[in-house]
Amino acid sequence: MLKSFTDYLALERNYSVLTINAYKNDIESFQKFLLSEYEDENLSKANYSQIRSWIVSLVESKLSNRSINRKVSALNSFYKFLLKIGELEVNPLAKHKALKTSKKIQVPFSEAEVAIAIDELHHDDDFQGIRNKLIIELFYSTGIRRIELVNLKLSDIDMANNLLKVLGKRNKERYVPLLNTVIKTIKLYLDKRQALEVITDKDTFFLTNKGVKIYETLVYRIINDYFSQASNKVKKSPHILRHSFATHLLNQGADLNAVKELLGHSSLAATQVYTHNSIAELKKVYSKAHPRSKK
Repeated sequence: MLKSFTDYLALERNYSVLTINAYKNDIESFQKFLLSEYEDENLSKANYSQIRSWIVSLVESKLSNRSINRKVSALNSFYKFLLKIGELEVNPLAKHKALKTSKKIQVPFSEAEVAIAIDELHHDDDFQGIRNKLIIELFYSTGIRRIELVNLKLSDIDMANNLLKVLGKRNKERYVPLLNTVIKTIKLYLDKRQALEVITDKDTFFLTNKGVKIYETLVYRIINDYFSQASNKVKKSPHILRHSFATHLLNQGADLNAVKELLGHSSLAATQVYTHNSIAELKKVYSKAHPRSKK
């Protein structure tokens, strides 16, 4: 059943390999607990009392509530899958409530830090240098997710209309405008890409210098390396660039619904997590502009 579940996540839900492995590890963790505590590793026969004991053991092991919730969420997804295929009649986690967690505020890069990473840091004029610069530009100018960037195809770039087609979560397509500066870098990249000696993954947009599809850890490393030179922030990742994209748009007065569509969110609630920074910016403008703010 676990193999069927991971196949379902890959083929029908289009989840990344990293996400699928995380789900698999979390479910196997519960399975080992069942075997050691109840001498039964049959996941489909587990009840909520057993799951609760597992959660208690995770709390006692000093694991954070956020990590525990992630593990339980993976198990819940598995049980929902069993319900879907008729292998289970009742989800033992149907009435479970997640553990309370403190809200993590992600600190976006400043506009100056992004400008340093794109315009001021040295980018070699070879395939890797142009590709890396384009990756940074695309993250910041489109708000694209890391897995979405990795899965981009050549056919997703509409140079005539300055548009990028993005295949998001649950295979939902969206179109994001491309800046003229980004189109210029795309053209440079395509010239370098075409000159590669070997291209194995011909339809894939972003490649390694060996001509195969780029992978998520490499993309993370590229962002981390460049922004380690441009920023002192602790977290430097593709997601922080996505966060910066949304925050900077909102700071400049962009409509929340428009930002929602650009990010590929299914609800406004997901987009609203980025508004705390724009509110801080509004407060700054307000305190400078209001005639009685100095009193």
